[in-house]
Amino acid sequence: MEDDFVLRSDDIGGFSFAAVFDGHAGFSSVEFLREELYKECVAALQGGTLLTSKSSSAVGKALEEAFRNADLKLINWLEETGKQTESGSTATVMFANNEMLIISHVGDSSVVLSCSGKAKVLTNPHRPYGNNKVSLQEIRRIREAGGWIVNGRICGDISVSRAFGDMRFKTKKNEMLAQGVAEGRFSAKFVSRVQFKDDLLIASPDIYQVALASDAEFILLASDGLWDYVNSLDAVTFVRNQLRKHGNVQLACEALAQTALDRRSEDNISIIIADLGRTNWESLPLQQQNFVWELSQAIGTIALVSLGIWASSFLSL
Repeated sequence: MEDDFVLRSDDIGGFSFAAVFDGHAGFSSVEFLREELYKECVAALQGGTLLTSKSSSAVGKALEEAFRNADLKLINWLEETGKQTESGSTATVMFANNEMLIISHVGDSSVVLSCSGKAKVLTNPHRPYGNNKVSLQEIRRIREAGGWIVNGRICGDISVSRAFGDMRFKTKKNEMLAQGVAEGRFSAKFVSRVQFKDDLLIASPDIYQVALASDAEFILLASDGLWDYVNSLDAVTFVRNQLRKHGNVQLACEALAQTALDRRSEDNISIIIADLGRTNWESLPLQQQNFVWELSQAIGTIALVSLGIWASSFLSL
């Protein structure tokens, strides 16, 4: 289990905090980031002062600084402790109040906003494959840095292009090449032609600042263990129907995770639902779901799941 999540209802300039981490090659990076990234964000945002200033450029620069500092500290910590030195983690962070949602995003988790039942995907996954604009930009950046991609993986190894940690693609690139030769993955002749010009993986976040209009109902943040098996519209429809039945976001998280498992997800799944408290769920009509969704409910499988609950009371600061 290498996923984790953090929820904070502290008054950070009138905002609450939530984050999902998806670790790989061990849990050490997640273990470090779940506390340190929050601290770095709060410090860079001057305790929340920048959030209340409503300066989008200042907020963006602060969150970029926070992610950069957290990554540097993580790499130093991994080197000093020797704990799972190849580990890394994605991170998607949210600050929200009743009017504004601010996201700082690295990796392949995703945030979806439900607006009167319409699914608005707010983030783009950082992956070194695909034909969408973001993926093509990531592929170009990696190649310009001296890296290569094999079967959708950087140097044939990792399938995300932005993450914290992962020293072998940052400060230990030459060591990674030497290890690859020793293991027979690379030839000495091939390695002699490799010239790295920059880090292959980066922890530079995409920043999104979204005004929450009157039709905004809830925010859904989850790791790729959900999104690789459930699309955004199906997820929003499912959650709305769940909340219509019982109004309980924890039960909705559990049911949505189970749906991904029923669709044969074998990845870790972390889900946070932030109910904005604006919707009378009992008054909503039941939405129809497609046949494939219903059929998938009959299929059982097993995986590890971490579930987050972020009640609307946390947003009423």
